[in-house]
Amino acid sequence: MISLTRTQIHTKPIQQVIDKLQNTTEHYRAPMMMGASAPTFSSLIDISTSPRLSFSSSPLISSSLSSSSPNKHLLYNPLSHNKRLSSSSPSPSTTSSSSVPLRAIASEKKRVLIINTNSGGHAVIGFYFAKELLGSGHQVTVLTVGDQSSDKMNKPPFNRFSEIVSADGKTVWGEPSEVGKVVEGLEFDVVLDNNGKDLDTVRPVVNWAKSAGVEQFLFISSAGIYKPTEEPPHVEGDVVKADAGHVAVEKYIAEVFSSWAVFRPQYMIGSGNNKDCEEWFFDRIVRDRPVPIPGSGMQLTNISHVRDLSSMLTLAVENPSGSSGKIFNCVGDRAVTLDGIAKLCAQAAGRPVNIVHYDPKAVGIDAKKAFPFRNMHFYAEPRAAKELLGWKSTTYLPEDLKERFDEYVKIGRDKKPMKFEIDDKILESLKVAVPV
Repeated sequence: MISLTRTQIHTKPIQQVIDKLQNTTEHYRAPMMMGASAPTFSSLIDISTSPRLSFSSSPLISSSLSSSSPNKHLLYNPLSHNKRLSSSSPSPSTTSSSSVPLRAIASEKKRVLIINTNSGGHAVIGFYFAKELLGSGHQVTVLTVGDQSSDKMNKPPFNRFSEIVSADGKTVWGEPSEVGKVVEGLEFDVVLDNNGKDLDTVRPVVNWAKSAGVEQFLFISSAGIYKPTEEPPHVEGDVVKADAGHVAVEKYIAEVFSSWAVFRPQYMIGSGNNKDCEEWFFDRIVRDRPVPIPGSGMQLTNISHVRDLSSMLTLAVENPSGSSGKIFNCVGDRAVTLDGIAKLCAQAAGRPVNIVHYDPKAVGIDAKKAFPFRNMHFYAEPRAAKELLGWKSTTYLPEDLKERFDEYVKIGRDKKPMKFEIDDKILESLKVAVPV
């Protein structure tokens, strides 16, 4: 039995997963099963503790458990103690995870407005979503927050907006609070807000969209609003933090629009991403420095390629009836350990890796400042997207990391002078030598 620091996992199935990871690989296919459709908003935005449904209560799940699967020993029951499926969900006979993706029969082309943030990791979502929609024949306008002359626009993904324009998309800049003026004269069927984190920021966009006759409103929220759980992974319907700004936005959208959907992403990867995640590991690996990871290194997380996330969003646009009133974990369907990320990054770089574990409290540092991922189990599953939209992941993390490393070298970051002051403090306390 592995002793985990910081977060103790008490369920036997998760321990089996961890044992399997430690003995075989750090990267595994998380089971994705769902016996009913996603719950309604009233049950999804749940800030109280409520009983879970048992796997045995679902014929679909029971039959899945008895099927011959090479990963049956990894099956995990996340529905045993907390309400994650609505009691009003249709019977398994009316929904099927093996159904054909509904976008395959979609024909109506939509006019879509994307309100895109000008900073942070989420900016790349709007970029990929725009390209995905344009590739499917939809009309797209991207409203980026701020001024086109800002220095931020010289960085990815903004410096690649010519790819949107060359595909007949429109790009404009301005303030979300004045969205009506910025896009005056244009009409839209769908609006995606990929910017606001609180109600004050998003309310003006929602109100304008409603008054302008927009039919469907989509919102990029965050999986970070889930309360920590002793039974990962997070699935749609898990308890959320009542005081989180995203929660207030989700509720307001549901009150104003009859056709709406919310998407909760985690960590993401993809060309054009401007937030350091995998780069943090590359920075140390290419310089032959130890890679300090807090805790045991066996904490599970989720890194999704933004291409998968944009395909999920596009399915929601092309199937508004299937996505209406639903919350989706906007993530890939694989989990990876923190140690696993380091090893896969080293594999992508073709270099060895020296992983060093430490206790942040004992060292006297803030893990949030020292490490790009949460020092705990933090991952979600895209159950609703698979069940309701027929969504499937098409990416593979080792290949994604190789793509990112090639870009890392191309821009010369592997040769850039860097300081590792927090690392040095950690390594000094552990008496670990650092190559000069």
